Amino acid sequence: MFVIENTNPDPFNGTFTFKGQIHDPTNKWAIDGTAFQHPSGRLYFIWSGWEGDVNIRQILYIAEMSNPWTISSERVEITRPIYSWETNHQPYVNEGPEVTIRNDVILLVYSASGSWTNDYCLGLVTIPTTSDPMKGPLWKKRTEPIFKSGNNVIAPGHHSLTKSPDGKEDWIIYHSARYSGSGWTRQIRAQQFTWNDDSTPNLGEPANRDVPIRIPSGDQVRDRYEAEYARLLNNPRAVPDPTASNNIKVGSIDSPNSTVEFTIQCGKAGTYVIVIRDGNGSAGGALASHLLTINNGTQTEIQVVYSGWDMWGASMIRANLTQGANTLTFKKGNNFAEIDEIDVFLDE
Repeated sequence: MFVIENTNPDPFNGTFTFKGQIHDPTNKWAIDGTAFQHPSGRLYFIWSGWEGDVNIRQILYIAEMSNPWTISSERVEITRPIYSWETNHQPYVNEGPEVTIRNDVILLVYSASGSWTNDYCLGLVTIPTTSDPMKGPLWKKRTEPIFKSGNNVIAPGHHSLTKSPDGKEDWIIYHSARYSGSGWTRQIRAQQFTWNDDSTPNLGEPANRDVPIRIPSGDQVRDRYEAEYARLLNNPRAVPDPTASNNIKVGSIDSPNSTVEFTIQCGKAGTYVIVIRDGNGSAGGALASHLLTINNGTQTEIQVVYSGWDMWGASMIRANLTQGANTLTFKKGNNFAEIDEIDVFLDE
């Protein structure tokens, strides 16, 4: 783990200075570091590491900090894998710690089980702000995971709890496996969550991957263009599919001149984000692609990672679009991929 520092309040300005590696005296494996400030003002660092030199298990440790780039105490164990949902694969794993403080409770949500397996999930450890976080036994661990596979979403883990752009809603962002057995081939997902009466997060189940979620409060409004309404030339065709947006997808983009052409309306010229809901079920798990041309400009290759048919993912690009009508032309690239829809919004 390493630290860089920028003293400018706006991280997109100023310069970053390399502060060096951050570690305790043991420096055993030591990954997934997260720093937090206690209500008392004291700084702490939590990370996942080994007890010794052999990869038997990953344990979550905490240490005091003298400044944001220096650990100033011995490490203290918070939690190690002990439950069946943490020890169902070897080596045993507790990792990915993230801290949230709510109503005088320090919430440490972490990832458990093998990150390369279908069993990856989230656990929870808590301690009151009135207790000393350096006293490991005072941290209380939930006996069951608080977020695990469900609704066709596999191996949710290594999360962040955050707010909607206007600060009115709570959202979790996490990664999951792209398909059963995909290991470290992942995708990023998000959904809203609520809070329990004891100030712990109520994450519920993963949102169904085939049901669109609404835009977070205060976020950019998207314009959605369904692929079945695009201009289809040289073989592509609209196909009913219950997993697709509007229950229809466009497939058979199989020939070199196969074309899916969208007409996008923009209220003003500017840089836009274009998110393509696409799928790749090519034989052998091969990477696929589409060749995108915008307004007859330079052709760009849009890569589509393998997930299997009807296991949708998303590809994203930024592009300069003009006021009024813009033409987005997709042609076959490598192997085979389908298109469900595209979302377009101004990059502000």
